[in-house]
Amino acid sequence: MNENELRLIRMADVELRKVDWLWFPFIPFGKISMIQGDPGEGKTTLALRLAAACSQGKPLPNTPEQERVPINVIYQTAEDGLGDTIKPRLMDAHADENRIFCIDESEKSLTLLDERIEKAIDRTGAKLIILDPVQGYVGERIDMNRANEIRIVMKKLAAVAERTGCAVVLVGHLNKNGGANSSYRGLGSIDFRAAARSVLLVGRLKREPNVRVIVHDKSSLAPEGKSLAFSLGDSDGFRWLEGYDEVTSEELLCGVSPETKTAAAENLIRRMLSDGNPVPAEDIFRMAESQHISRRTVNEAKKNIPELVTRKEGKVWLWIIPK
Repeated sequence: MNENELRLIRMADVELRKVDWLWFPFIPFGKISMIQGDPGEGKTTLALRLAAACSQGKPLPNTPEQERVPINVIYQTAEDGLGDTIKPRLMDAHADENRIFCIDESEKSLTLLDERIEKAIDRTGAKLIILDPVQGYVGERIDMNRANEIRIVMKKLAAVAERTGCAVVLVGHLNKNGGANSSYRGLGSIDFRAAARSVLLVGRLKREPNVRVIVHDKSSLAPEGKSLAFSLGDSDGFRWLEGYDEVTSEELLCGVSPETKTAAAENLIRRMLSDGNPVPAEDIFRMAESQHISRRTVNEAKKNIPELVTRKEGKVWLWIIPK
């Protein structure tokens, strides 16, 4: 066929395809996803815990408590030693080491365009491959800041994911532009993010240094999931936490301190309750949302107002600050 010959696809002839999920709604099978964050903020911890859970067939947070089938995983690291760093951390997570593989780079470095990625997926039957960090696998001849070059690389990698049905997870560093929108914080071209169907941001809360929050910052195939959190660095070791589902990407990445948000929420509550009359809690939450203050932050601010009283009338919770 002549390459200049026009071919058209009629949408009526396109077959609908159901999306299968490794971790709904965060990581789909057969697509590219990203985990992004600053150094030391827990990206690799999350990636390794994900690999360990999948190798064991254990459920992930916010997923149904149903039997899961253990799957094979390829974990590729460009920064950490396998024997002194990766294996000990997988052992700590009780991973099934027989199900976790790594492509040997001792003679030839791996790149995102390397045919060995698809060959390794086919040979191992892996349903998850993690490349940590993606910047280490761009290749010497590719400028990671040039959109036209990264677009081609990501398109080919996406084709590998689709052909194999494997979930491809790229771990990425952030740039130093702290005031930018989260969409522009990824190191390198924005086409990394554009090619990903899902992007998770990992960061630390300023007033809770042992807590790492995961914000679902992009989701092209399902509604964005609520934020998750895990502990890192305290005496109890790694554990999943509850109560952080309203944390936003701005709180993690854009220099908006949770303390500042909490103070704004406290001022809002006091203003709305200043006349001593009861106000439905949902009205306060809605007003806070219009000012980009999360429900969780409002509840945190409420703890700073000891005189605030709550009571329930029917199905409605009312908040009051008595005169």
